[in-house]
Amino acid sequence: MKKKKKNKKKIILKILIIIIILGSLIFYFKNMKIKNIYVTGNNNLKDQEIIELAGINNYPNLFQISSRKIEKKIKLNPLIDSVKVKKTFFGKITINIKEYNLLLKNEIDNTIYLDNGQKITNDINIIGLPTLTNDVDKDILNNFLKKLNTINKDILSKISEITYSPNEYDKDLFLFLMNDGNYVYITTTRLDNINKYENVLLELEGKKGIIYLDSGNHFEILE
Repeated sequence: MKKKKKNKKKIILKILIIIIILGSLIFYFKNMKIKNIYVTGNNNLKDQEIIELAGINNYPNLFQISSRKIEKKIKLNPLIDSVKVKKTFFGKITINIKEYNLLLKNEIDNTIYLDNGQKITNDINIIGLPTLTNDVDKDILNNFLKKLNTINKDILSKISEITYSPNEYDKDLFLFLMNDGNYVYITTTRLDNINKYENVLLELEGKKGIIYLDSGNHFEILE
């Protein structure tokens, strides 16, 4: 009889210990605040900007915020293509960002064109983005932007200015002013040729010139 009572007490004690442990864990996780925030994949937006967009700059309670709600808040920024938020039980949040590519600045209305065809107000200090200097027909510009998004990003950063320069033969002709002082005539349909720019420079042998990539690959030396 005494053994049964002792066993019963042991069982009750074990149950109480389990309840206390579970209660402590629930209390711990319920009151856990965010300890670390990691932002990855961003290029144009700073980490702190994204944290403020997410509304977690005051490091709130980890389990009182929703990953989906954080994602929706961040996605409101027009530069953001997609976002994924991951939380861990140890107070860590990882925000993985995918931004739209920035293609060029529009000098006329002070905007920036994104690779999704949209444009935003130019309030970002971006270095190495070409500037569009004049108006372009909407359809022609849209086709140009789609093609521009496919060229090598290192080459894109070498373009200083882009001027729409159609003639009676080519309605989609553009003139590029390069950072090194050279000029390049090129059409939307032949825009892939700009990826060969470095090879063309070797032929110029250090001289400045006008490179015609719109019809064949030839150039004219500037005096």
